[in-house]
Amino acid sequence: MLLLASYVFYGLWNPPLVILLWISTIVDWTAGNKLAVEDDQKKRKFWLILSMVVNLGFLGFFKYGNFLLENFISLVNLVGIEYEAMPMDIILPMGISFYTFQTMSYTIDMYNKRMAPARTFLDFALYVTFFPQLVAGPIVRAKELISQFYESKRATTKQFLWGLFLLTMGLFQKVVLADTLLSEVSDDVFGSSKLLHGVDAWVGTIAFSGQIFFDFAGYSTCAIGIALMLGIVLPDNFKYPYASIGFSDLWRRWHISLSTWLRDYLYIPLGGNRNGIVKMYIALMLTMLLGGLWHGAAWTFIVWGGLHGSYLILERLQKRYLPFKITKYNGIFLAFITFSCVNITWVFFRADTFQKSWEMIKSMFYVVSDGEKILHNFEIIKVCAVIGIMFLCHWLMRNSSLKELSQKTPPWLFGVTWAILFFLIIISQGSGEQFIYFQF
Repeated sequence: MLLLASYVFYGLWNPPLVILLWISTIVDWTAGNKLAVEDDQKKRKFWLILSMVVNLGFLGFFKYGNFLLENFISLVNLVGIEYEAMPMDIILPMGISFYTFQTMSYTIDMYNKRMAPARTFLDFALYVTFFPQLVAGPIVRAKELISQFYESKRATTKQFLWGLFLLTMGLFQKVVLADTLLSEVSDDVFGSSKLLHGVDAWVGTIAFSGQIFFDFAGYSTCAIGIALMLGIVLPDNFKYPYASIGFSDLWRRWHISLSTWLRDYLYIPLGGNRNGIVKMYIALMLTMLLGGLWHGAAWTFIVWGGLHGSYLILERLQKRYLPFKITKYNGIFLAFITFSCVNITWVFFRADTFQKSWEMIKSMFYVVSDGEKILHNFEIIKVCAVIGIMFLCHWLMRNSSLKELSQKTPPWLFGVTWAILFFLIIISQGSGEQFIYFQF
C-alpha cells in the first residue's frame, strides 16, 4: 500500500518520470544483491561503478545537461569557434537529487559491507520511493529506514497525535512564515532591476534566509510528521541552525542528512583529515563546491558552496592559530556573526545572475551611494521582527528540541498553541508557491 501510494504521489506530478524511479530501483537492487555475494574485487567495483554511472548519469543529464551545454558553447566561442546549439528542453524530475543520493548510499554501503541487503525487492523499492521524504528529504540511509519495514506497525494515539502536530508545525512554517510573511519581500528585492539601498538589500536577504529555512525545515517537519503517523521514524534534518556558533556547527544543524552524506561519501573518501592539513583543506573545499553544485546547475551555486568552504577553512585556521574560549556571554554574539556571514552566501543562492549578486553585495556593504528604497517601513519592520524572533528562538532552543519543549508545556497551553497554529494556516493568504527544494 505504501509503495503504491508513493508511486501515485510522484506520478501525479509527471507520470512518465516514474520510469526513472523504476530504473534506479532495479539497477541498485541488482547491484546490491551482487555486492552481497560477490568476493571478486573487480566484479564488485563493476557493480558499484554501474550503479554510480546510472544514477549520476540521470542526474547529470536531467539536472546539468543545459548547464554543461551552455558552458561548452561559451568555451568554444571563447577560442574563436562560432557554434550555436538548440537548447535542450529538459524537464527536471522533482526531487531527483534526493532519491539519487539515497539510492547511491545503499550501493556504496553494500560495497563497503556496512549493511546486509534488503530482504525483498518490495522493501527496497519502498525505501527508494517512500513518499513523505521522496522529493525533498531527509536523505535517509537504508539501514535506518529498511529495518523499520521489518517491524510490525501499530498506531498509537500518542504517536499519531505527535505526528499530526509536526505536520501542523511544518505547514505553519511553510504557509504562514515562509510564504505569507517573507516570500513577497524576498521576491521584490531579488526581482528588482534597480540598484537598491543598503537597508532594502539586507532586509531582502534576511527575508530570504528566513524563507528558505521555514520552507525547507517546514517540508522536513511535514515529512517526519506524516511518516510518524504511519509508524516510521525519520531523522531530524534541522536543529536550530541560525543559532550556530561557527560554520562547522552550522553544518551539523542545517540540512543534516545532506551534510552527513557529503561527509561520509565524499569528504572522507577524499581523505578527510587523515592526509595532512593541506589535503584536508582541499577535500573540504571540493566537498563544499560539489555540495553547492548539488543544489543547482549554475555558477552562483558553486560560488555559494565555495564561500561555505572558505568559511570552514578560515574557521579551522582560527581554531588552530587563534583559539579562544566560547562562553555564554560571547556565544550569542558569535552566533550573530555566523548568521550575518551566512546571509552573504544566501545572496548567491537566491540571485539569478552574478550581476544581480554583485549589485546586492555592493548595496549591502553600502558601496552604492544612490541606491533606491523599494520597501515600505511596514515591510522592513515585519521582516526584522520575524527574523529577530526566529534568531532568538533558535538561540534559546539550540540545545533542546521541540519534543522536550512539548513535554514541559502544560497540556492546555499546548492545545491552545496548536489551535492558534491551525487557525493561522487557514487564514493565511500566502502565494501558494511550491517548496523551494523541489527544484533541487
